[in-house]
Amino acid sequence: QVQLVESGGGLVQAGGFLRLSCAASGRTSSVYDIAWFRQALGKEREFVGRITWSGPNTYYADSVKGRFTISRDTVKNTVYLQMNSLKPEDTAVYYCAASVVAGGHRYWGQGTQVTVSS
Repeated sequence: QVQLVESGGGLVQAGGFLRLSCAASGRTSSVYDIAWFRQALGKEREFVGRITWSGPNTYYADSVKGRFTISRDTVKNTVYLQMNSLKPEDTAVYYCAASVVAGGHRYWGQGTQVTVSS
């Protein structure tokens, strides 16, 4: 199993920035990729982006492309989500989720709240 803990959420004004962290433990040597998702109040969970552990390769949702950047530190077993030019519509609980095989089961963190005020 892989355990994930997110941190770094908070309240920020529109146009500002935040960096979220996702610290992984457990079977980290087996991680294939770690993805970020978000869920706004009353809405379905939305894919934000992901990074493969090897490579790495990154993929982003169109809604965040050019504003968000995902990176990883394999020594610290941590993935980061740098969020710039934040908009009120980015307000959501952000979750990281790891998979050990492509397209396989995901292990989830507890989430961290990001609130962007206008």
